[in-house]
Amino acid sequence: MNNKDFTAELSRRMGLTIKETNELMSAMVGGMVHHLQDGKTIAIHTFGTFEVKKKAERITVNPTTKQRLLVPPKLVLSYRPSALLKDKFK
Repeated sequence: MNNKDFTAELSRRMGLTIKETNELMSAMVGGMVHHLQDGKTIAIHTFGTFEVKKKAERITVNPTTKQRLLVPPKLVLSYRPSALLKDKFK
C-alpha cells in the first residue's frame, strides 16, 4: 500500500475528503517529527513506540582495503511494536 492508497482508504473510513485527509496526515506527521526532534518518545497504545536513540561512535574495517575507519556518533529513529500488534502477527 502506498501513500496514495493509504490516504484514499483513510478518507473513505473517516468520511473526509482526500484534501482534508492529506492535511490531517501532514499535521500528525509534522507533530510527531517535532516531538522526536525534541528528544521525546511517542507511544501509540495499539501500534508501538517511536524514539530517537544515540548510536555511539565505533571503528569499522573496510573489507576490500582492510583500512580501519572511525564512524562518528549519530542519532537513529527506532520503533518497537506494541504487544497487541505483535500478537496479531503470531
